[in-house]
Amino acid sequence: MRTIQDHELKSPGLVLINRKQLLSMVPLSDRTIYNLEKRGDFPTRIALTSRNVAWNLGEVKAWIEDRKARGSQAARPGRTIIAS
Repeated sequence: MRTIQDHELKSPGLVLINRKQLLSMVPLSDRTIYNLEKRGDFPTRIALTSRNVAWNLGEVKAWIEDRKARGSQAARPGRTIIAS
């Protein structure tokens, strides 16, 4: 988890969403989102308190748009083995 920085609080248009709002936008499990974050494939959560996290709505929307633009299946985690 990362801590929100002072300059981020002053950013115009910064909107944070909670876990419930995130899950309504991205139909993935908590565990899948966590794994994607750890691999750097999903926007990282922001620690608001020791027990509360949020995500930047703009980053989540950009992630969704990127997935739409790709138009193909997402890469599977782990090693890819090509048999010849």
